[in-house]
Amino acid sequence: MRRAIATVCLSGMLREKLQAAAAARFDGVEIFENDLLQFPGSAAEVRRIAEDLNLSIDLFQPFRDFDAADPAQLARNLARAERKFDLMAELGTTMLLVCSSVQPDALGDADALAEQFARLAELAGRRGMFVAYEALAWGTRVNRFAQAWEVVRRVDHPHLGLALDSFHTLSVRDDPAPIAQLPGQKIFFVQLADAPWVNTDVLTHSRHYRCYPGQGEFDVTGFTRAVVDAGYAGPLSLEIFNDEFRSAPARANAVDAMRSLLWLEEQVRHHGGTPPVAKVPLFDPPAVPPLQGWSFVEFAVDPATGARLADWLQRTGFACIGRHRSKDVALYGQGALRLVLNLEADSAARSHFDLHGPSVCALALATPDAPAALARAEALLCPRVASRIGQQELTMPGVRAPDGSLLYFCAPPVDGRHPFEADFVLDEAALAEAPLGAAARIDHVVSVVPPGQVEPWLLFQRAVLGLAAERSVVLHDPYGVIRSRELESADRAVRWSVTVSERDNTSSARAVAQFHGAGVEQIAVQVPDLVAAARALQARGAPLLPVPANYYDDLQARFGLDDALLAELQSLGILYDREAGGGELLQLYLAPFDERFHFELIERRGGYQGYGAPNAPVRLAAMALWREQA
Repeated sequence: MRRAIATVCLSGMLREKLQAAAAARFDGVEIFENDLLQFPGSAAEVRRIAEDLNLSIDLFQPFRDFDAADPAQLARNLARAERKFDLMAELGTTMLLVCSSVQPDALGDADALAEQFARLAELAGRRGMFVAYEALAWGTRVNRFAQAWEVVRRVDHPHLGLALDSFHTLSVRDDPAPIAQLPGQKIFFVQLADAPWVNTDVLTHSRHYRCYPGQGEFDVTGFTRAVVDAGYAGPLSLEIFNDEFRSAPARANAVDAMRSLLWLEEQVRHHGGTPPVAKVPLFDPPAVPPLQGWSFVEFAVDPATGARLADWLQRTGFACIGRHRSKDVALYGQGALRLVLNLEADSAARSHFDLHGPSVCALALATPDAPAALARAEALLCPRVASRIGQQELTMPGVRAPDGSLLYFCAPPVDGRHPFEADFVLDEAALAEAPLGAAARIDHVVSVVPPGQVEPWLLFQRAVLGLAAERSVVLHDPYGVIRSRELESADRAVRWSVTVSERDNTSSARAVAQFHGAGVEQIAVQVPDLVAAARALQARGAPLLPVPANYYDDLQARFGLDDALLAELQSLGILYDREAGGGELLQLYLAPFDERFHFELIERRGGYQGYGAPNAPVRLAAMALWREQA
């Protein structure tokens, strides 16, 4: 399948946009008229630039408000089209996108529209051009693809066809299934966009909230499958209007765009349980690997912060269980949980530290087929990373995540031992310590990202790792609002939340500003007995986060807890939540390390599946108070 992108998707001037599209391996582009108007050279020069970059110009757009009730206006519109055809000949493209009219006097009668579009098609035919008619979701009279198709059908001219846009169909909840019954050769062009569901008018929705497939909530897969089933064999093109994308670096944005199309093609292949009878091949990457949880979390530190973090970890129950055979790297553990402190001076970790301070520089996922996981990631345009390997040391496949941190793929534990531990000299006595319980493991991680970076992370997690986007949650920080999106593997062995705040004074926004971008802010550790773990941590002098007494008064009123249980929870600073089905969650928070990241200990009872969102305001307020006191 040929893949294209509209220049309106990318930031910068036209030459930069074309270069970004070519670098991301797009086959073609749609030239948006405003980009051409702002270009300092001729249309012929744009054509030469595109040809030098091996890009075809697949479409010129938009031609607005063609149909007219006034014959004189129609004549002017036909003359306007003639001038656009001259421009298109210079550009080297033959396809013009014509949108349905948004004027108050727009035509709605199919016969009248067919008469006018027949004249336009005849004009296009004499010039060797083609017209793709698109129903805008906010068109005055024509705002459904079936209406536009009726005009195309009545005209029955080889130079007039249909333009289909997933946003214009799905945003008004129109059913895309009938598209599969259209003749594929009369679908001249297909544009794709996803979007979240927001409570606003459709024009505002389109102009500000579109995103790439896989980043929103529309059924773009079902729409595209219908297009493929119709026999469409032209390019799949992205057309995105998004405030964040207009300011994002063009090249990184273009890679996200290509990744979204590749992922979408894979989804179309498997949609409905049967492969489509496609006229052109669809992308078929290695399958999503089974993920069996988190192998380790790696922290970038220098000697000074490394010593402080080591002491902090010891007080929170993590013992130093090993030292790397050839590098200045320490391994800390507890149950099945592993933490790596990387102090190596000449390493990617030290470069990460220099930019971000003490922080998580790498995560590792357990999978029985690490090479396949790497192959899928590379097929979806993730850059592979290679680290220095000593003699007889393991090679660990890894790629770069959207924020530049590393994501490794590791073999799962065997008899309680992680295979990567072979590179460490282990302390067997320390391995036996388990104040948090022998079954302690990572339940989920929370990454905080800058505004505009949620969508790239969602796409990375969905496309590369096969995680499913679950709940969207709004959390109330004392100084603003934090939005969180939860992603999970099918069996919930891997849970990963992405949070963002658009207010500069929330805890998440301050972390982003202070530490230059995204990062892991929270590591949640699941333990078998949180009460016992809390007592053990109190005895160690762990930096537990204090919880206001008022919280427990409210807890009693909400859930009617037993007095003894309530008193125990309060004495240990444990938070509590209960789901409608009876599942319970116990939470204990440790104070942040250098305001950069913190640990949460949780115990899930009775099938509790959430993340304790009702307790988030209390936790965020307690952290704000802790910062003031600190």
